[in-house]
Amino acid sequence: MNRTAIRGTPLRRLALALGAIALSSPAYAAGIDSRTYTCPQLQRLILSNGFVFIGNPNFADFVVANVSYCPGLGQLQTRTVPTTDLPECPVNYCVPTRGGSAN
Repeated sequence: MNRTAIRGTPLRRLALALGAIALSSPAYAAGIDSRTYTCPQLQRLILSNGFVFIGNPNFADFVVANVSYCPGLGQLQTRTVPTTDLPECPVNYCVPTRGGSAN
């Protein structure tokens, strides 16, 4: 199989998600502090990286640019985090699909 054919496929996204999960160990749990960014800066950071771990006292999780970064049948849910310019900057994070299988 040509390795270049894998780029951009769901397999590559899965590998990125698994890497993100591996990095969620306590050694990497600090992540970024959303309170050091403006909301537009934080949104650009998430879009440019695809996913970012935010570690704040009220929120500690990966936020994602879009649903393609959610594992399996995950869905996006919007939550807000504080930034330097807004007390509630909306971000997306993945939640498991409720209600069973997609069959």
